[in-house]
Amino acid sequence: MFVASDINHWRRAWAGLGIESAPDQVFDELLARYEEAHRAYHTREHLEECLVLLDEVWSQCDHPEEVAIALWFHDAIYEPRRSDNEAASAKWLATVGDTMGVEAQSIERMHALVMATRHTASVEQPDAQILVDIDLSILGASPERFDAYEAQVRREYRWVPGMIYRAKRADVLRSFLGRSAIYTTPLFRDRFEEWARANIARSLATLERWWPLPVEP
Repeated sequence: MFVASDINHWRRAWAGLGIESAPDQVFDELLARYEEAHRAYHTREHLEECLVLLDEVWSQCDHPEEVAIALWFHDAIYEPRRSDNEAASAKWLATVGDTMGVEAQSIERMHALVMATRHTASVEQPDAQILVDIDLSILGASPERFDAYEAQVRREYRWVPGMIYRAKRADVLRSFLGRSAIYTTPLFRDRFEEWARANIARSLATLERWWPLPVEP
């Protein structure tokens, strides 16, 4: 079985940056982070899904190795109660890159890539557009995978009272529907846009129907 998030993928990305001896200890630390008990969606499964998609569009990236490493780190720090997860993850990446002797411009670009996954603003840089579309691909997944994703997100926020969670989650989903396009790149828009809008509309209907929104054990 092919596993994108294995050490060979990791080492290939670093080799593409001119680092022949990848920081394998950081690889182990990252996987440990993605397996933290409080995570339900932001896990190795999500990382794996992102890396598989990246491999499909590798040739379309200006700096594919930078996109790969940014994906490895984009949810490295994840605590639902924090508001600076992306900043902390980007800082960790930058520290590792500097320690490994990666060029400053490359570190700066990778830092910006991770910060783009805050999804708070549109992105113009082509690699950032691809990375953000990859990160949002779950919205256009099959109905079964999307429903599992919604349940996973709820488990990560199980400490939030049902009424508050429903309102906040609905706001997030409506913000995506309010965009002229959820996906920036034509390839992802053609592949995921229609499914994403159908999934989001269905989830919003569920949020409006159930009180309180059930949380799986």
